[in-house]
Amino acid sequence: MFNTGARVQEILDLRVRDLRLEPPCQVRLQGKGNKVRLCPIWPRTAHLLRDILVGRQVAIENPADQPVFVNRRGGAMTRFGVRYLLRKYLAAATETIPDLADKHIHPHSLRHTTAIHLLKAGVDFATISQWLGHASLNTTMHYARADIDLKRQALAQVFPEVLAPPKGGAFVFQGADLTGWLRRL
Repeated sequence: MFNTGARVQEILDLRVRDLRLEPPCQVRLQGKGNKVRLCPIWPRTAHLLRDILVGRQVAIENPADQPVFVNRRGGAMTRFGVRYLLRKYLAAATETIPDLADKHIHPHSLRHTTAIHLLKAGVDFATISQWLGHASLNTTMHYARADIDLKRQALAQVFPEVLAPPKGGAFVFQGADLTGWLRRL
């Protein structure tokens, strides 16, 4: 889910026929309104998906129609199954990273994280919007509203001298009072 930024239902609807596991590796996602989009996946993700499919007992006539993600009984995984697995692995990760215990992480958090990482990498909003399957660019803009690092980057681009390290270890306002300097900022 993190690799593609897919919605939970898009992942649950994935069929073997929707995967391309050789370069260029990608998945075909069917989103809201039956819109179809292709998302690249990392070679490592393709390898893991291949491992999931190898040795699986196929109980349907056309193996390409089988769901990629199944539960332990071989049936299609549900949203509850995804949430259960996320909680299970989050609990295990909390042992190594205790701060995770305070986080409210749910399946959609992975989609949000993908969007934020793309933004931080400098990917433009139009590309991110298409990547996530948004009908409107405005929907994509919600992901950028509160990220402090992005705000800091924007400030550095507009006012690079403001974020430069101060000379002598302290800010010097050269004849201007602090209030005046802040107003100009």
